[in-house]
Amino acid sequence: MQQVLVVLTGAGISAESGLKTFRDAGGLWEGYRIDEVATPEAWQRNPQLVLDFYNMRRREVRKAQPNAAHLKLAELEQYFDVRIITQNIDDLHERAGSSKVLHLHGEILKMRSSLHPELIYPIDGDINLGDSAEDGAQLRPHVVWFGEPVPAMADALTWMEEADIFAVIGTSLQVYPAAGLLFHLNQFRPEVPVYIIDQKIPDVPIQPGWHLIEQPATLGVAVMADQLLSSLQS
Repeated sequence: MQQVLVVLTGAGISAESGLKTFRDAGGLWEGYRIDEVATPEAWQRNPQLVLDFYNMRRREVRKAQPNAAHLKLAELEQYFDVRIITQNIDDLHERAGSSKVLHLHGEILKMRSSLHPELIYPIDGDINLGDSAEDGAQLRPHVVWFGEPVPAMADALTWMEEADIFAVIGTSLQVYPAAGLLFHLNQFRPEVPVYIIDQKIPDVPIQPGWHLIEQPATLGVAVMADQLLSSLQS
């Protein structure tokens, strides 16, 4: 039976595909306050602005391509039961070939009813005011805004309980509840090996035996993969 490798990815893994990160200077949110485009209140106040913002983001995602980190994680499915929990709303993991991807914060290439969240549809182009779901409600991006619940957390916690190895890639571990997955694991399953890969290791209490790889995702995931494959052969 393959070992279960659970991977939490953040904006840093997609940055090398040209998608700017949340906290970068000149990054994704520059020119837009969070409360203007990424909250339920923003949607109620100015849905056109919110739709315009996410339509732009969607066009950027469609142009981007998976990078070496995405591809290496997909390759590891030959040796491990790889399960990716991502904070990213892009589809780069899927396009790289990963078969088990859980999107904590939704998917920008999908839209849903603003009244019934279970009514979800793929998107071919943009969402416009007046576009409605089958219940007659305005369609909105299928993303989790600040202040909204994160329904996928229950499945994420189940995966964490089944993990034999856990990796954190390209995330500052500042956004909750996603950041809480590492601390949940450390509290309840401290024996599970942990890899943290980032250009700057997050400021979290580092535990003995953790593997810290302070490199961009494209390089760091390759280092982790070599170590994991070596451990299988030893």
